[in-house]
Amino acid sequence: MFVRERMSRPVISITKDMPIHEVLALFKKERIRRAPVLDSGKLVGIVSDKDLLNASPSPVSSLSVWEMNYLLAKITVKSVMTRKVLTVDIDTPIEEAARIMADNKIGGLPVMKEKQVAGMITETDLFKIFLELMGARERAVRVTAVINDSPGQLAAVTKTIANAHGNFVSFGQFMGNEPGTRILTFKVNGIKKDEVKKLLSKVVKKIVNVR
Repeated sequence: MFVRERMSRPVISITKDMPIHEVLALFKKERIRRAPVLDSGKLVGIVSDKDLLNASPSPVSSLSVWEMNYLLAKITVKSVMTRKVLTVDIDTPIEEAARIMADNKIGGLPVMKEKQVAGMITETDLFKIFLELMGARERAVRVTAVINDSPGQLAAVTKTIANAHGNFVSFGQFMGNEPGTRILTFKVNGIKKDEVKKLLSKVVKKIVNVR
């Protein structure tokens, strides 16, 4: 799966000369938390709701409402935006975009196509993908089990389920808590819970949970 398949579009962008109170109103209306800053179609920065709120006067300020509004009207995007913007290409694998976001502790990335912003990939988009991968919206028998991290172990599990006419709804594999192990979390239908337990007890190291 590539970024182009799950990015948010069309892009809601802003300009560097927009007052931050206008941008805050736009974010609220469009239900977004960040936007790329464009100048004549060129990406020059990115701004988040946190950037905007940090630039606003404190709610406990002694300033009057008129004074606060006056100050807000003077602050524009260019004074609070991040100028060194991390981006990804439309053909970037989705897991690479997730890694960049996690490593840099950011909630979204502009997606580029031929030096133009084509979309945004955000943490919300990634959450939706995670829900889909784990079959969160589908009813089925959910299994968590531990296997040895060695050739043939994963194949033994999938073959056992397939031979019993079970159908995988979702499948995830994670690092085990012990060296040399993997944790499997998957959903299957076509087999009852007790039968799943019985079948897997012969091919996994430990059954953690079946529900």
